[in-house]
Amino acid sequence: MNIDRRLFQLLKEERAPFILSIISGCIASVMLIAQAYYLSAIIDGAFIQKIGIVTLVPLFGFFGLFSILRMLFNWSSHTEANRGTLRIREKLFNRLTVKVGSLGPVYTRSVQSGRLSTTLLKGVEALDAYYSQYIPQIFFALFTPLLIVSCIFPGDWISGLILLATAPLIPLFMILIGKSASAMTEKQWKTMSRMSGFFLDVLQGLPTLKLFAQSKKQRSAIEESGENFRLATMRVLKVAFLSSLTLELVGTIGTAVIAVGIGLRIMKGAIGFQPALFVLLLTPDFYLPLRQLGTKFHAGMEGVSASKEIFAILEQPAPAIKQKASSITAEPFGRYPLLLNNLSYSYPGSESAALDGVTATIPAGKTTAIIGPSGSGKSTLINLLLRFQEPAAGTITLNGTPIHEILLEEWHKEISWVPQHPYLFNATLKENILLARPEATEKELSIALKETGLTSFVSTLPNGVETMIGEQGSRLSGGEAQRVALARAFLKNAPLLILDEPMSHTDPELEAALRSSIEKLMHGRTTLVIAHRLETIMKAEQIIVISGGKITGIGTHDELLKAGGFYRHAMQLQQETVA
Repeated sequence: MNIDRRLFQLLKEERAPFILSIISGCIASVMLIAQAYYLSAIIDGAFIQKIGIVTLVPLFGFFGLFSILRMLFNWSSHTEANRGTLRIREKLFNRLTVKVGSLGPVYTRSVQSGRLSTTLLKGVEALDAYYSQYIPQIFFALFTPLLIVSCIFPGDWISGLILLATAPLIPLFMILIGKSASAMTEKQWKTMSRMSGFFLDVLQGLPTLKLFAQSKKQRSAIEESGENFRLATMRVLKVAFLSSLTLELVGTIGTAVIAVGIGLRIMKGAIGFQPALFVLLLTPDFYLPLRQLGTKFHAGMEGVSASKEIFAILEQPAPAIKQKASSITAEPFGRYPLLLNNLSYSYPGSESAALDGVTATIPAGKTTAIIGPSGSGKSTLINLLLRFQEPAAGTITLNGTPIHEILLEEWHKEISWVPQHPYLFNATLKENILLARPEATEKELSIALKETGLTSFVSTLPNGVETMIGEQGSRLSGGEAQRVALARAFLKNAPLLILDEPMSHTDPELEAALRSSIEKLMHGRTTLVIAHRLETIMKAEQIIVISGGKITGIGTHDELLKAGGFYRHAMQLQQETVA
């Protein structure tokens, strides 16, 4: 029957509209039988019994009444099913968005954004046919044929036996074909998800691909991905059409057998015209719900396939973020150092630890730079400080209190984070900056724009700060997008500042322009910066060297140069590159 237990659980939560839909559909089936009865009586009376038209008027009246009632109950059935489906889709979408939010940036960075958006949008939408069509049709396919057979048997038990004998063939063929169709549909959905993720990744990385003259090479990869999806879709359609042909064939043969049998018995006088016509009118409607079940089975399979990825997200374990009320106020955040005590963290499925026994002090009001090779644990340390993740062992303390004892919302209020790739929304420039502090005044916004050098840029915009900047700041240059991220930090004015390689993808001219803004932002704050640029590292009061998840050196620039190792080697490479 292709009923997923988890999907059925969602159905139980919104059962009322579906119960009304099924009841309305079943009543419409009763109206159908009444229609067939009065239609057969009208034709028999008019052409066989030669009854006058005046005598037949009541029969026409009943036929019209039951036709209207059947139409109304069918409309009610579809309307209630769609209403229940809409509620489920809204509820499921809300659960998904809340779940993705609770999983945090660590999870969203680990999956393709295109694949995730396909699941959130098209995946939820694909459940429409499953709930609004397939689920109600299961009940109609059980009720309507049994009702019709029970009405046929008293007048023509031979036709009733033929219907009972041929009816199981339709579900049998549907099950046999449905097994292969289900596997193909699941493969098609996965192919589409991969294609969506790949296409969006290429689209987002197009500037970088053009920079390295690799954009044309990706065209063939996109074409291949699209062709794979086309072939997967055609295979599904081929099976769906084969299924429809098979089900129609069984229904047609069954109807033909009954029609021939009734015709022979009418000629022999074994059955009257009116009951024979009544049976012939109902026979196609006996097979119709079973055939529709097969058709709607294929329509609902996409939703079943999509639901597997939906529930994979919903069942994803959320990071164990501890939240405990504390008496700590906002005042000490900038006055006391942060102590990292034997921090350890391992990603699920990874054999090696991302951080292993990291112990260090982040001095208050000073700048600490973190340097290390790619994959050494720098970003993991930042995630722990931002509390996107919780350490497997060890603690981060502030004034003797572990930060997990501070309310998460309160902790985030005291941190400004400038990531390597800031996310900008398809909203106005003002709205994007005010995300840092929505209650900020116009004067405070103006100061943030001035401090980051955005004032002159804003004056060139058609609507000033009210200008739409496009999804991910598509109407801004890389430097302008970075300035917007810095403006957010200026506006928030938090005592703890975290900079995650804010100038790693800027040219020397832009870096020089941004450096003065960043230095103003860092002044007087407890600053933690992941940096690769020599000038940024040299100006830090403290430098932490991480390699393989462990701290291999702590000190000033001069102290670490004397100590040698990775730090000296990295500095020599940068000096050679600059030279």
